Amino acid sequence: MSKTDPILYKITFMQNENVVEMYAKNVAESDMFGFIVVENLVFGENTSIVVDPSEERLKEQFKGVKRTYIPMHTVLRIDEVEKIASGKITTRVQPTNKITPLPSSIYIDPGKDKK
Repeated sequence: MSKTDPILYKITFMQNENVVEMYAKNVAESDMFGFIVVENLVFGENTSIVVDPSEERLKEQFKGVKRTYIPMHTVLRIDEVEKIASGKITTRVQPTNKITPLPSSIYIDPGKDKK
């Protein structure tokens, strides 16, 4: 990636029971505690007759969105990438073995233990 190429990020996060992959030009820590801010969303170009229904669903969900705030504890990973692929929403596959998941929130009230 040369210095003239714009930086592009792939953000992978959980939303309900789905894993969402989306691309954006800007990702930063938000002023709102526990959130990241994702701006300038980028979607693949429709240059062929074949349309990816998963990406179309993602485009429809974020239609008109200038900026979105994603809870930090739902983010699986953020990658800096050289080129865009197709964004997608996929249904999470439930594991067959018995694994206890971590709590959905990693934030603890510091005043809770004070008595």
